Amino acid sequence: MGRHSLFFDIDARSIREFHQECVATMGWAANACARFQDGAWKYVELNHRCNSLLWEQEDQARRADVGPDCIAANKRAIDKYNQQRQDAIERIDELLLTRLADVPRIQTARQNSETPGSMIDRLSILSLKIFHMGLQAARTDVDANHIETCRAKYAVLQQQLIDLGACLDDLLTQAMTGAVYFKVYRQFKMYNDPALNPYLYRLKSRA
Repeated sequence: MGRHSLFFDIDARSIREFHQECVATMGWAANACARFQDGAWKYVELNHRCNSLLWEQEDQARRADVGPDCIAANKRAIDKYNQQRQDAIERIDELLLTRLADVPRIQTARQNSETPGSMIDRLSILSLKIFHMGLQAARTDVDANHIETCRAKYAVLQQQLIDLGACLDDLLTQAMTGAVYFKVYRQFKMYNDPALNPYLYRLKSRA
């Protein structure tokens, strides 16, 4: 079974290039127009969009020059985007497992604890770190030590991106042979569920 028969469109290089292209485009995450309408790439894009919006909200939530209402709004946005991010990871894994439905699992197959969806999520976050670390390394209003430190971190992040991409490609390749398998891991974010968060369902009960 050739690699292109199942995962011709999903590989570390394609995902890495897509992530980098997106983060380099000003305001892309706020653009409601999606490039992909279906399939695994729809959720790769959604996951990356949510991570980009999360990055902005996380930065804003650290402000000390605004009132608590602004920070509370940031926190609610963080919860919303994080839930959508996790949902996208699960959908990526579900769709990739669908492609593997007819692949026989060999007797000695091992389970991979990390799924392709979670690896793609990590690649997305790394692309954001690399982009923003690059901006820090290019600043002209800081001293030489800041620039040198950021350049060193940038190099480490680049290597981490390469390493993680190789792990993703290896997992997909081995999954196609039946030597490795993975499962969809449900996150069940209880704090976002009004039926499971006691502070939410108690409030509803009192109301």
